[in-house]
Amino acid sequence: MKSLAAPLAAQFEAPLGDWRPLVDAWRRSPGGQRVSAALEARLAAGAVIYPPRLFRAFELTPLARVRVVVVGQDPYHGPGQAEGLAFSVPDGVKPPPSLRNIFAELERDLGLPPPASGSLVPWAERGVLLLNTSFTVEQGQAGSHAALGWASLADAALAAAAAEPRPKVFMLWGAHAQARAALIAPASRHLVLQSNHPSPLSARRPPVPFIGCGHFGRAAAWLREQGQGDLSWQL
Repeated sequence: MKSLAAPLAAQFEAPLGDWRPLVDAWRRSPGGQRVSAALEARLAAGAVIYPPRLFRAFELTPLARVRVVVVGQDPYHGPGQAEGLAFSVPDGVKPPPSLRNIFAELERDLGLPPPASGSLVPWAERGVLLLNTSFTVEQGQAGSHAALGWASLADAALAAAAAEPRPKVFMLWGAHAQARAALIAPASRHLVLQSNHPSPLSARRPPVPFIGCGHFGRAAAWLREQGQGDLSWQL
């Protein structure tokens, strides 16, 4: 079972590339210090915290290469599920329901059959920033770190991606993600796609069902129109 291990300082030494200034500034801020202290306290108390690598989304998708931003909520809370990328699970782990619906929409939209693996690492390596707004969670407790203070870092990353000059696609699935639409500025530079969350509770319901949204094909076509090249959703 892979989980976060102490000392937490080692996480901040990860190869963060051009995200380094943003993460370091957040770490020094009062909010960042509160999050670090709270995590250290929970680890010292024996809590099992996921994922094992906090900043893997930044490691795999440099700011200068971001083409699409997918905004998630918090990591999966089951053993071995979380790998630091929104909606993604490691090779060999059964895809959770929301990820299965993502694959169902890929098949409906683009004709791509469900992949053998639930890992979205290939997307991250192609410039899809899979950003959770909470970077940690405790085992078996969904949303347990939602109020810890990670949102300030996620919001800073979202705003930085929007401020970077190249046009990008922002995928906001569900009310939690859509609440951050105001951070995407200037909005006129980007394509902002919104729908219900891919969770089985909402994926096929109004007002904007996730199944049938066509976001993957629209994103790829729009990026081509903007001169950003082809984006493959194949896994």
